[in-house]
Amino acid sequence: MKYFVYVIYNKKHRKFYIGQTKNLRQRIRWHNDKEFKKGYTARFDGDWDLIYQESFSTREEALRREKQLKSYQGRQSIKKFIPR
Repeated sequence: MKYFVYVIYNKKHRKFYIGQTKNLRQRIRWHNDKEFKKGYTARFDGDWDLIYQESFSTREEALRREKQLKSYQGRQSIKKFIPR
C-alpha cells in the first residue's frame, strides 16, 4: 500500500497545508468539502489545490517526511511550488 505526503494551497488566502494519507484524491476532496470541521483548512473558504506530493511504501516513512516538510527548512522548500 502507498502512503502520500502532500501539500495543498489555497490561492485566495495564500495558505498551504502539509499532510499525509493513504487516499490522496479522497483527502483533497475532504479538505475542499470542509469535512474536518475544526481543522486548519476548514478555517478558509476557497479551493485547496494539490501543488506537491511524494509517495512512500510505509506510513512511518510518510510521517517522517511530513515532519521534515513541516520544519522551517521544509516549509521554505515548499514555497517554490506555490503558483504565482
